Amino acid sequence: MQAIVLAGGLGTRLRSAVGQLPKPMAPIGERPFLAILLDYLAEQGVASVVLAVGYMHDAIASFFGDSYRNLAISYAVERVPLGTGGAMRLALAQTGPGPVLVLNGDTLLRIRYREFLAAHQRGGSSLSIALTKVPDASRYGAVSLSNGRLTAFGAKRGPGLINTGVYALDARFFDGYELPEAFSFENDFLRPLVQQRRLAPGGVVVDAYFIDIGVPEDYERAARELAAGACAYGGVSQRPAK
Repeated sequence: MQAIVLAGGLGTRLRSAVGQLPKPMAPIGERPFLAILLDYLAEQGVASVVLAVGYMHDAIASFFGDSYRNLAISYAVERVPLGTGGAMRLALAQTGPGPVLVLNGDTLLRIRYREFLAAHQRGGSSLSIALTKVPDASRYGAVSLSNGRLTAFGAKRGPGLINTGVYALDARFFDGYELPEAFSFENDFLRPLVQQRRLAPGGVVVDAYFIDIGVPEDYERAARELAAGACAYGGVSQRPAK
């Protein structure tokens, strides 16, 4: 298995908690959050990771080098900010053939990634998205499913399915699309194409531990919960959630 981790964010909302560190390097105990994420990928059998980096990329590269545990690590370095979509496209040039996992460097979703890739391949879509149900979807934006396909994005308060930011796609996924060098995968690519019915991603519903450290309160929660071992593995399903 191969993966891309988007680790180029500025982390401006976390500055009050972690200072000038790149967001994926925010400490959880004595270790950076990114090390916890890479530990989990290594345990799941991922063999190679491309770190898509930008802001303070030297700090990340000096910590992890070109290998970490059993992971081979390479770096796709943004010389100017490219957004999540531009960073994905740059990193995909360094991956091999076959499906690629794409994850955010500031979130942890503890699913069995081999099962997720198998669900992606069974579903037959060029893109699959891991979705999970949360008590309040308003921070992330709720998504809708129909027959295992993601059909809409919307604002919703209260419980709902959300995009976890974990994707499965092919290395040539962006071929055929006319795109700028810098763009947001979620806002400039995914949402418009789904709304225009030009793309119907597979929605793989998961029931697993999920944490996003992008805001100080969730960063503090991650520090407590990860230290306490609140990280059960979760399975996947292609059945639409009710």
